[in-house]
Amino acid sequence: MELSQEIRDKYQPVIGLEVHAQMLTKSKAYSNDKNEYGSMPNSNVSAITLGHPGTLPMMNTKTIDYAIKMGIACGSNITPIQHFARKNYFYPDLPKGYQITQDDTPICTGGTVLIKDDNGKDKTIQLTRIHMEEDAGKSIHDIDPFNTLIDLNRAGVPLIEIVSEPDIRSSQEAYNYVTEIRKLVRYLEICDGNMEEGSLRCDANISVMLKGSDTYGVRVEVKNMNSIRNVQRAIEHEITRHIIAIENGEKLYQETRNFNALKGTTSAMRSKEAANDYRFFPEPDLQPIEVTPAKIESLKAEMPPLPNELINKYVNDLKLSEYDALILTDQKEIALYFEEIIRHTKNYKAAANWLMGDIKSYLNTNASKITEFPIEPKEIAGLIGLIDEQKISHNLATQKVFPEMLKTGKSALIVAESNDWIQNNDESEIKAIIAEVLAENKEEADRYKAGEKKLIGFLMGQIMKKSKGKADPKSASKLINEMI
Repeated sequence: MELSQEIRDKYQPVIGLEVHAQMLTKSKAYSNDKNEYGSMPNSNVSAITLGHPGTLPMMNTKTIDYAIKMGIACGSNITPIQHFARKNYFYPDLPKGYQITQDDTPICTGGTVLIKDDNGKDKTIQLTRIHMEEDAGKSIHDIDPFNTLIDLNRAGVPLIEIVSEPDIRSSQEAYNYVTEIRKLVRYLEICDGNMEEGSLRCDANISVMLKGSDTYGVRVEVKNMNSIRNVQRAIEHEITRHIIAIENGEKLYQETRNFNALKGTTSAMRSKEAANDYRFFPEPDLQPIEVTPAKIESLKAEMPPLPNELINKYVNDLKLSEYDALILTDQKEIALYFEEIIRHTKNYKAAANWLMGDIKSYLNTNASKITEFPIEPKEIAGLIGLIDEQKISHNLATQKVFPEMLKTGKSALIVAESNDWIQNNDESEIKAIIAEVLAENKEEADRYKAGEKKLIGFLMGQIMKKSKGKADPKSASKLINEMI
């Protein structure tokens, strides 16, 4: 589908997202069946998962804790008294024929998620609610050419559904929003955020309206997007499809559509359900939940520092660039490693540079995680300290000391001392070395004095060679100019 920019600019996309996050609990939401990805099909099931008559659900309280933590992270209101509901709908892969969820008393209401808009500026996306529910099983269509296969391992796995207001105005903002949600659940360690495995899934509600209008257009819901990039692609396709249909005078229908990642297109699945199609009624087998202020405070105390808090700290308090702050907070483990380094050094920029440079290079080369990195954060701070105290040069640190620390596990000071790498800051000794170099390289010294400034590199190289790399480069550079 082709669309001119002039026509595109007449319309305003309106997007709301529903993000489902599978909780990292050991067991399912209402039974003690394993919550484990990758098991043999239909091995993590019991009479409860299979919906046998007479079986009763029992609440997994860890799910409640995780949902509250997400609500706290988003600044939501936590509902003090909550009830569960049955959502009656045809689920071919949920044997009992209904889903246990929350209807009129979601565990969290309101809240916000801070993202970047298309221009890189901060934008706040309002949340409608966060509620708990159970996942359905998985229907598999691509193994048997004649039959749909059902794997019930996922049936009953605990979910939270994070529902945004229709505040998102572009596919890029949607990409940024899902990225931020994934970062939050990973920081909180309540979900691994792997969209490819289905532990984080997103449904997008999309419509378009003329700019300046206050009337929303016909909304469609798009499902089956297994990456953040595909969320963006599906939304972009729907925006274009809607605008072309409107421009051609065609009628749009409220419906649920499926995204085909190979073709980058959507297709109709079914007409969009209304709330009364689900026939919600109270779940009679689960007691109401009470969440006390003391419970909320105890969960707050367990929570790690969150990405936006750290970004504010790094930019405003540590005076790092926003770019540095975003890179450092992209992964929780990296942020925590940085936090530990700066407990032992005040040179925050050097700490950021080491982590984003040599350390990340090592991790990428060795396909390892920061949690597997062999040097403790305190020792990186020690290395920075040696450079700041001019005991070793930065070049020596990167080329010799750091690799030796990786190899031996010893501290920077021990490595530098045992290899006789501590810099010589004694001016009289450095002057004597410079005098020898100038005498041995009189022609080059005369050419440098005559204005051939590029020869400073050659002369400095000779000085470092004669001093076995121990001469302080700054002092040597200053003294050589004084002596010539």
